[in-house]
Amino acid sequence: MNLAVTLPGARPLELKNPILTASGTFGYGAEFAPYGDLTSLGGIVVKGLSLKPRPGNPTPRIAESAAGMLNAVGLQNDGVEAFVKDKLPRLPWRQVPIIANIYATAPEEFGELGAILDGEEGVAALEVNISCPNVREGGVLFGQDPRLAAAVTAAVRKAAPHKPLIVKLSPNVTDITAIARAAEEAGADMLACINTLSGMAVDVRSRRPRLANVIGGLSGPAVKPVALRCVWQVCRAVNIPVIGLGGISCAEDVLEFILVGAHAVQVGTANFLRPDFAFDLVKALPAACEQLGVASLEELRGSLRL
Repeated sequence: MNLAVTLPGARPLELKNPILTASGTFGYGAEFAPYGDLTSLGGIVVKGLSLKPRPGNPTPRIAESAAGMLNAVGLQNDGVEAFVKDKLPRLPWRQVPIIANIYATAPEEFGELGAILDGEEGVAALEVNISCPNVREGGVLFGQDPRLAAAVTAAVRKAAPHKPLIVKLSPNVTDITAIARAAEEAGADMLACINTLSGMAVDVRSRRPRLANVIGGLSGPAVKPVALRCVWQVCRAVNIPVIGLGGISCAEDVLEFILVGAHAVQVGTANFLRPDFAFDLVKALPAACEQLGVASLEELRGSLRL
């Protein structure tokens, strides 16, 4: 079965299959080479990159929860210059699209990151993490305000005119479609949803939070129903491709996201449980399609019967 996918638009993205890795769950990519063939994946989204290195949040940063996990890593990374110099050359970017996820606290910083990466041949696309605080607005998350989401998107679009631009949406909003439309109008080529849900965990014995940051991001199978709802709503609200993520743990989950309209998916938390998960998912997808009578991904996409 042909699993190749094209995310259409002014700056299309060609994938050999719809399976990408989610930022923050697959390191810089090379760390997972011992567990499978990186070039078999549809794409690799590297961990979030900032202008300068970030140490991240204090530990503990991760806590298990029912059917998922909470994380408050705090976007620890070596900075964009170290990525370009030391990490990117180690990746098979000629054989598999490498997508750089970027993080900042002001639209101008996002633009700087976009400008740096726009000239890198090994970067196939940019993914903008708008689930981060705008320090000038007193910590308001870019992804919770259509105006701020549009400002970030426009800044990156202007600074990086040659790369496909993916805006990653937060589910922690009243109306995710308002943010989606704002990003589309500001120049996004594609959208990814969802990022993690805000949550917390406590230890009743010590009477302390399980995360040093107190609040973290919930991911894993527990969030899949929310993710499916968001993808379905966003696909109906915009005219650009959507990448779905949130709780994917088997090939049938992938097909569910495509059924509600997604062009591709990202897998994340399952990579922590099994570092070979994404590679095996690519292998399992054709058999799942045959078993469920799916003749092609294009035929399945958006065919939910209401």
